[in-house]
This record gives sequence, structure tokens and C-alpha cells, in this order.
Amino acid sequence: PRGRQQVDRVAAGSMASAAAVAAALEQNQRAFQKQDCIFVGKKRVLGKKEGGREARYYKSVGLGIKTPRAAIEGSYVDKKCPWTGSVNIRGKLITGIIKTAKMKNTVIIRKDYLHYIKKYNRFEKRHKNTPVHVSPCFRVRPGDSILAGQCRPLSKTVRFNMLKVIRAAGGDKKAFTGM
Repeated sequence: PRGRQQVDRVAAGSMASAAAVAAALEQNQRAFQKQDCIFVGKKRVLGKKEGGREARYYKSVGLGIKTPRAAIEGSYVDKKCPWTGSVNIRGKLITGIIKTAKMKNTVIIRKDYLHYIKKYNRFEKRHKNTPVHVSPCFRVRPGDSILAGQCRPLSKTVRFNMLKVIRAAGGDKKAFTGM
């Protein structure tokens, strides 16, 4: 029994830095949540700064889109986030209205458009549903109008990442906006 107490004491001492990181980041999964670019195994810190906060990785996605405050100052870990993860935005930018937000970190957006029929010299209404990954730095509801950017495939169906909320939900979410 005595040897076991010593092992527990040593393990507790080495886990102090990991506990500090765990306290700074949201640990809401079974696996230890950490950002890939930040080293958390530091053994000791010389001359700890007063009021110094934990290191956090974030980047700009470009295209004139500002990095959200929640991505810079937040404590979430999301490897599919365009600001704090390993995903680059390239290709198309699409806008749409959120249809459902039932999945975790993923929403379905509805893109309405008009298709021209030459024979009748008229347009017909059509739509496409597209799954979009939503970073934890956003709070969205069905009916919100959003901007999404194309990225590498994140799953079997998800190929877009949400970049910003254009307009928060107002009234009816099924209104056809046209072009």
C-alpha cells in the first residue's frame, strides 16, 4: 500500500500542467481535448508572468472575413474550425438560410435559386440543401442567413464551413428569397 501512495503522489505532480491546460480548454469529450499546434507537456515554467493566459492557436481565413472574438478568446477545441483548426477555405462561397440545426456542430442550409426554362420563357423555383459545419464560436438558429465557404471534405457529406451570420432570424424561415 505504501508504494502505491508514492506513485499516486508522483502522478499528481506531473499532471499539474495537464490539469491547468484541461481547466483552460473545454473537456467535453472522452479524449483529451487540445489544439494540435500548442505543446502542453511543458515540465516547468521559469519566471511565470502575472496574468499570463494560456497559449491559443488561431488564424485568419482571409477573403476579408474577420476572426470572431470567440475564436480568439474562447476555450473550445474544434479541429474542423476554419480559425482554430486545420481547415482552409478555398473554392466557392455560398449563402443560404439555416433549415435545421439538429446535429452537433452541423446545420443544413437551403439555397433557393431560379432555373430558366427556354421553351416556356419562364423561370421555375428550385432549391438545394447543403450541410455546413458550424464552429462553436457561433450561436445559430433556424432561419438565420449565413455565409459558408468551401473546404476539404470534413465528412461523407459536409464540404462547407460557416464563416459569418449575414442576418439573424426574423420571421418566416420558408420564405423564398429568389436570386
